[in-house]
Amino acid sequence: MTADTEVRREGPRSKRTLILSAAIDQFGKVGYEHTKWASIADEVGIGQTALYHYFESKAHCLLTIMRLELADSAERVTAATAGISDPAEALRAAVAASLEATPTDASARRILQNHMDLLATERHSVKEEDERLRSRQLVGEIEQDWADMITRGIKSGDFVDSDPHLLARLVLALVISVWRWYRPGGKITLDEITALVTDATLRVVRK
Repeated sequence: MTADTEVRREGPRSKRTLILSAAIDQFGKVGYEHTKWASIADEVGIGQTALYHYFESKAHCLLTIMRLELADSAERVTAATAGISDPAEALRAAVAASLEATPTDASARRILQNHMDLLATERHSVKEEDERLRSRQLVGEIEQDWADMITRGIKSGDFVDSDPHLLARLVLALVISVWRWYRPGGKITLDEITALVTDATLRVVRK
């Protein structure tokens, strides 16, 4: 089940969806560490105890947000590149899909990138560990999808003959770094950023 499917199935007014939205808003504005779990309950309009029906901890909620964003990223790139045979055009489409975002999307992706270190260490909670492992699996799948895309370009002679996994990581580093500094309403638009990042990624992989 994809991230979008999971949210649609629950509906926009489901408490779990509202909790996730409130958490993204507050983690994005004041940071995860400075967000009080009780303040999320207040924003949703439920008691703090009721939060534990949906998420057993603030960390569980954070890891769920991260997993949903990773799943969404994988889905968007797969959809955007389906049926494109030209390697360079597929890479362009993948970058464009990765950098298309609403302000809420941008906030959630910034949260994901700022807390990737959480995926390195085993969690004591079963539910947190489940989200961590699912997120790590998605990271591997995303890297493999981009490596496969680059491999096709290497085989066709369009891209430099180098390690496709290393090139994929370099390209992904360029793309995801945007979410660390981009802010909606800033001086540079996402369209302008997408053009710059696309040019940079093609320079990394081309001969």
